[in-house]
Amino acid sequence: MTVTGIHVSPKDGFWGQIERLLSSSVLHSSESLCKLLRYLAKQAVDHPGQPVKEYQIATEVFGRPADFDPQSDSAIRVQAGRLRTKLAEYYAAEGADDPVIVELPKGSYHLEFRRRANHASTKAQQADIAEPLAVASAKKPVQIWKVAAVGFALLFAAALALLLALLPAHKGPTQTAPNQSDHAPKAFQIFWKPFLLGPDEPWVIFSNAAFVGRPEVGLRYYNPSRDSRDVVFDHYTGVGEVLAVHNLDQVFAQLHRQIRVKRGSLFSLDDAENNDLIFVGSPSENLTLTEIPGTQEFVFQRVASGPRKGDLAIANLHPEPNEPKLVLASPANSPLTTDYGVIALLPGRNSGRWVLILAGTTTFGTQGIVEYVCREDSVQELLSRLSVSKDREVKPFESLLRVKVTRGVPVSTALIAVRERAR
Repeated sequence: MTVTGIHVSPKDGFWGQIERLLSSSVLHSSESLCKLLRYLAKQAVDHPGQPVKEYQIATEVFGRPADFDPQSDSAIRVQAGRLRTKLAEYYAAEGADDPVIVELPKGSYHLEFRRRANHASTKAQQADIAEPLAVASAKKPVQIWKVAAVGFALLFAAALALLLALLPAHKGPTQTAPNQSDHAPKAFQIFWKPFLLGPDEPWVIFSNAAFVGRPEVGLRYYNPSRDSRDVVFDHYTGVGEVLAVHNLDQVFAQLHRQIRVKRGSLFSLDDAENNDLIFVGSPSENLTLTEIPGTQEFVFQRVASGPRKGDLAIANLHPEPNEPKLVLASPANSPLTTDYGVIALLPGRNSGRWVLILAGTTTFGTQGIVEYVCREDSVQELLSRLSVSKDREVKPFESLLRVKVTRGVPVSTALIAVRERAR
């Protein structure tokens, strides 16, 4: 394979470098990114110079259905962006002396490879590249000063990237430095700390219920007992979830971190294995919550009998004195004035990973729950109920809250019950 006039042997220089990347500390824990890198590498070898399509990656790598629409679904672009960032991170530190550099240019899904300009080649490597370099020189004289300038620029950029990566040396290259969020409220720094220390940004998984029908003629909820999965329409979510994601983005901006957003229907267990997760919306619509360990104290369930049969409720499985055993939002045949929701911090599937559930029984309840963890005074209230001081860390917990709603707007949220959990 020839890139920028320098021959890279697929056997020696290329695949060896790919394996080095796959086993590196920045990539080995992310199965999805490793799958993507392997696929793009194979495409680069088997079809050199041929562009790789976004649809092709979605269906062949990540198992998306045949009707995958790249225009409305940014999942593949997000994954490519993550891989691009990881490659830069690797070459700025762990791979600073690697002989071959692998790049994924912006706006492309085609890997590019080049030898490091100042790398000391072995005799075998010198023999491998001697002829292409001689041919290139015969066709176009090399301007030494340009080569030197480019080499210096590359070295300077690599050194700068390495310096930036090593600044928070005591906490790892991608961890938030202590002073980065000093201007954020102390309550936020304590409560959101589990989601600030991971190597990657946390995923925010918002609910998007499954419908059947079409928007122009009418939609109804998908009924698995009579509807085919082939006709499911899952392009909608509630207004509460939309505003909730906006509020979370603002909080993380104060903490100098970004969030990655994904709709529930695109969630996979691979996401749960390798990422910190924040679920927005109830299990009735955020169905992915049923695939991971959930709450044990305050559990969403359908009412089995009585006048509210079939309505979504939250059961308090171990009620303390003066606590309700079952709570429901206002009946469907009356204006929504009261809803209930859960805030739960749980251990993730892998050690060191976290799951935060922010869910009301309705979209407005969910909005109120998220607003609660995005306000300094209410977060401080929750920390106080959990007996978390400025010198302690938040441990796993579950909490039940009541949300007052006026004309479709949550106006107040009250903490009803809190339970600490063992990790």
